[in-house]
Amino acid sequence: MSENLDLVRSIYADWERGDFSHSEWAHPEIEYVVLDSAGLPTVNALGSAEMGEAARVNIAAWAQLRIAAEEYRELDSERVLVLDDVSGQGKRSGLEIGKFSEGGAHIFQVRDGMITRLVVFEDRNCALADLGLKE
Repeated sequence: MSENLDLVRSIYADWERGDFSHSEWAHPEIEYVVLDSAGLPTVNALGSAEMGEAARVNIAAWAQLRIAAEEYRELDSERVLVLDDVSGQGKRSGLEIGKFSEGGAHIFQVRDGMITRLVVFEDRNCALADLGLKE
């Protein structure tokens, strides 16, 4: 198993427990992008401080948020794709995420042991299509 894959697995180990407090894995100039189900950017942050703030705003909307990895794929020497399942409940609406989500994906770009780019796809099919892959 590669060091990049080990790093990404360690990030998911925290997220699966609902612990989003760690960000030492993020490069200080990380590019953080969140794409909606149409593949349009809803967040585009540069730097670990902006990423942290954007993530905090998103996470704060949910109760008992968990992101569990279903499959890890090393795309090349720098990128790892993770197909995942998100669970939790909207704090205001009470809606469960699983009711309207068929799973998402994250693409981690790793350089020198740090994540330099993180792209979050609300819809895993968009991620797979962007990459020319199949589930």
